[in-house]
Amino acid sequence: MFFIDYWYIVLVVPAIILGMIAQAMVSSAFNKYSRVRTRYGYTADQVARQILDSNGLQHVQIQHIRGDLTDNFNPQTNIVSLSDSVYGNNSIAAIGVAAHEVGHAIQHAKGYAPIKVRQAIIPVTNFGSAISPFLILVGLLLGSSTLAWLGIILFSTVAIFQLVTLPVEFNASHRALQTLDGFGYLTSEEMSGARKVLAAAAMTYVAALITSIAQLLRLVFIISGSDRD
Repeated sequence: MFFIDYWYIVLVVPAIILGMIAQAMVSSAFNKYSRVRTRYGYTADQVARQILDSNGLQHVQIQHIRGDLTDNFNPQTNIVSLSDSVYGNNSIAAIGVAAHEVGHAIQHAKGYAPIKVRQAIIPVTNFGSAISPFLILVGLLLGSSTLAWLGIILFSTVAIFQLVTLPVEFNASHRALQTLDGFGYLTSEEMSGARKVLAAAAMTYVAALITSIAQLLRLVFIISGSDRD
């Protein structure tokens, strides 16, 4: 028991704290720049619509959904969903987030390789995250290293998914900032705020990857220690 707690404290707890810090940074940046209105007065949904249309994506719809920072793009329905704090809002933060989600729609339309890989491995990741804890637990209880290591392999798909997610999210933010700057939706000073919001959001994905790796390493050390015993 001490062995399990030791690796949890050493590996997982710091990763969880990092994730909390990253989430706090997102909330802080978004709250700060959601109170700053843009000079030109475009709302986030207007900017999203214009960017989509300029990329030939008139078929992609924009809808308003409940919640804060629940924004997303669904490639199955071709819908960009903008949350309460983004849809109809003309703040720097809202426009940055909306442009980021539109960036995902453009990625799908252009066949951006990392996002295709991420979509392809979602079923494997979902299966791996669901079944791996059971296999690891049963393997440890029965003293079957084969089952336990199979669980580890399946759990590693979560870390792989998080790793593939990084270029997808960073690229969407890069596309968003390029478009906002190139089409003049934001002034140079406002662009600085949008960058800070999207950079903070990107750190949550970095933290998620680190947490997945920490959890994976913890399980590896536990299974390795069990094999030696």
